[in-house]
Amino acid sequence: MFRYAYFPGCVAQGACRELYMSTAVLTQALGIELVELKKAACCGSGTYKEDSQLLEDTVNARNIALAESLNLPLLTHCSTCQGVIGHVDERLKEAKENNPAYLEQVNEFLAKEHCSPYRGTSEVKHLLWALVGDYGLEQLQERVTKKLSGLNCAAFYGCYLLRAQKSIPFDNPFQPESMENVFRTLGANPIYYRGRTQCCGWPLSSYAATQAFKMAGAHIQEAIEAGADCMVTPCPLCHLNLDSRQPEVEKVIGKKLGLPVLHLPQLVALAVGIEPEKLGLNRHVVSTKPILEKLGF
Repeated sequence: MFRYAYFPGCVAQGACRELYMSTAVLTQALGIELVELKKAACCGSGTYKEDSQLLEDTVNARNIALAESLNLPLLTHCSTCQGVIGHVDERLKEAKENNPAYLEQVNEFLAKEHCSPYRGTSEVKHLLWALVGDYGLEQLQERVTKKLSGLNCAAFYGCYLLRAQKSIPFDNPFQPESMENVFRTLGANPIYYRGRTQCCGWPLSSYAATQAFKMAGAHIQEAIEAGADCMVTPCPLCHLNLDSRQPEVEKVIGKKLGLPVLHLPQLVALAVGIEPEKLGLNRHVVSTKPILEKLGF
């Protein structure tokens, strides 16, 4: 039994509720136990540090400490949460060795709020790393009951998962293969294209929407031209820009796209035999029906 302290993040409990749904049914099917951190706070998605690095470190030290109190690694299915919390964890572990006064300052703030101190005894893991590194692709392959044969999947890693931390497990931050290896394990065909490791444009969308949509449009067009039936992302914020705003993207670039964008656990869940109705695939802005029809659902 694999057990994790589960940090779902904000977006999966709101605009991308289907990610929350699909993660729950997938992990249950795989025998992975998630202990949800109900008292966790938003990681800040990189905005806290614009005001104060200490604020970002303290808020996320508390999040990590909640997992440490359970003696479990912290697991998230959001690349942005992974990048922010994982980087804070790296920074505080370094402080523990080289700048203990800073860590003491963080823990003093936590103590004032009657929170457990950060100890640096846990790990921060994205669902992708848990599947590839802990669960293992061989065991995952044994769980596949419906091979995704003939489905061409274009991974969209985005930036936070690969480059927010000094080191990442199980992959190369510049030439990643972990998602493509998952696709192969499920029987799908990985599609390679230039923009798969670049920013989706979401961070720009609140103040430079046209530029953000042009970025997203370029990535989607590249994936389509490479032969993709769908994009698959490990980040709900990328999903918002690539799926939810795809109609706006089309208006900006003046071209019809219509490429479905799946969350990683949705794709894996289809392969392990979970009914599409349980995965929130009807919540997507771009219809997922072409994918389901191609797979025979």
